[in-house]
Amino acid sequence: MSSHTCTVEWTRGTADFVDGRYPRAHAWRFDGGAVVPGSSSPHSVRVPLSDPAAVDPEEALVAAVSSCHMLWFLSLAAAQGFVVDSYQDAAAGRLAAFPDGAMGIVEVVLHPQVVLSGSKPADDAALAALHHAAHARCNIGQSLRGEVRVQGGWRQV
Repeated sequence: MSSHTCTVEWTRGTADFVDGRYPRAHAWRFDGGAVVPGSSSPHSVRVPLSDPAAVDPEEALVAAVSSCHMLWFLSLAAAQGFVVDSYQDAAAGRLAAFPDGAMGIVEVVLHPQVVLSGSKPADDAALAALHHAAHARCNIGQSLRGEVRVQGGWRQV
């Protein structure tokens, strides 16, 4: 199996700490050199202690599910001879309490909009099967306790 790493870096600077008035902004550093600004969600910790321009962990989880699903969808579509011209997903995650009372992302809903071209015709059943297979193969989506649903659309050009 593979190992996936990220270095998360945060420094307090001159802010007080024990009073809770410290900045939540931090950086995610990835092995390829990408640096993503991270922060707590402004829904959890008020601005200016949170940075609304940064990616919060909940957003990152939703993006990871969406990205993983899309990459599998593209791979499976190509293998079946479909030509995908574009794929856009307005994914959304919902933070709420699970039945046991623990807070978490209880569902992620993907809203992919797929544009196809090429000579192989597509239909709703074929695209639904591709989304189902992509979800089954997505390690991120399969790792979640909450539900992941796909409510997508497509068009052929």
